[in-house]
Amino acid sequence: MIPRYSRPAMTAIWTPEARFRIWFEIEAHATDALAELGVVPKDAAAAIWERGAFEVDRIDAIERETKHDVIAFLTNVAEHVGPEARFMHQGMTSSDVLDTCLSVQLARASDILLADLDALLAVLERRAREHKLTPTIGRSHGIHAEPVTFGLKLAQAHAEFARNRARLVAARTDIATCAISGAVGTFANIDPFVEQYVADKLGLAVEPVSTQVIPRDRHALYFATLGVIASSVERLATEIRHLQRTEVLEAEEYFAPGQKGSSAMPHKRNPVLTENLTGLARMVRGYVTPALENVALWHERDISHSSVERYIGPDATITLDFALARLTGVIDKLLVYPERMAKNLNKMGGLVHSQRVLLALTQAGVSREDAYRLVQRNAMKVWDSDGALSLMELLKADPDVTAALSLEEIEDKFDLGYHLKHVDTIFARVFGAA
Repeated sequence: MIPRYSRPAMTAIWTPEARFRIWFEIEAHATDALAELGVVPKDAAAAIWERGAFEVDRIDAIERETKHDVIAFLTNVAEHVGPEARFMHQGMTSSDVLDTCLSVQLARASDILLADLDALLAVLERRAREHKLTPTIGRSHGIHAEPVTFGLKLAQAHAEFARNRARLVAARTDIATCAISGAVGTFANIDPFVEQYVADKLGLAVEPVSTQVIPRDRHALYFATLGVIASSVERLATEIRHLQRTEVLEAEEYFAPGQKGSSAMPHKRNPVLTENLTGLARMVRGYVTPALENVALWHERDISHSSVERYIGPDATITLDFALARLTGVIDKLLVYPERMAKNLNKMGGLVHSQRVLLALTQAGVSREDAYRLVQRNAMKVWDSDGALSLMELLKADPDVTAALSLEEIEDKFDLGYHLKHVDTIFARVFGAA
């Protein structure tokens, strides 16, 4: 992953040093377990912890000759440990190390992503409560529909990311498994006790049945979950991009002093952060399909999944970590313009109240078909006038409408507060009691 879209804590999980440190811990814990079983001497297990070390450059140099990364690692560690190193990796296969390590890395990455989601949820709740009763227009198909509040828009996003958090918790549980089961997963040359011991030391569950590898349906679910979260990031980013359009301008990314929006046009204030988030979301989703295709391996194992995971493990988690942090910053400093929201809400001469009039007419005894026709013929006049005419006044002047509704009843149907009467109920569902 390029540094531009990386944050240090997540990047650190995927460094060669971190990977080899996890490999060492797997091997050392496994040797401890073998020592408890009496398979290897206890002083040999102790020597591995005491003298075990590695150098990334040296491992790389050995791998250039052996063409095998785990063998290169074990050879380098043995150079430090000495003769006792012969007891490392007893009965194990390379995938026992590689797959268990990947589980540790993805679990640790999940913890960072969960913290990211917690920060985003906190800022979404704060801004939602701030604008709980800030009226704005709801849109369907990009067209004015009926009034909502800006707080409800943010509450919806909060509920969505809360679901995503629950999904990630489940995905973390699913991915955090350990396999120390030997060449084809039968424990022929290593006792299942070793697997349980290593799993306990690393905070993992044991894989109930492995072949030579941990089944890749777990990984597919994990990366699919990241893809869903990325899609939620894009959904909210797209909403902000639309709201920042010049013709709308109801909300806007914070524009810092000294910031420049265009190399050519000094007036520009572009939604560059949310556009960037849209692109990053595409990248994270792009890693889902390879993860799904990794599920089908030949027999007990092939390595067609390996090269894929060396890309998507770091890239998907690093990218999503950055995106969630960026989105949190966008929402935290988002500029909100209630006056512009009110202006847009009232732009079309009261058309947003058409449904209330329709329902009132049906309740007054007019058929739904006739009621729809009466309201629509007046609404289209307002539409064609670009909001210069008033729907309320046209309805009050329509004898077919006033034959069913009094002037006071018509006016009552244009009350903005009517649309907001259940905001408290929705907020209680999303955030709990105040």
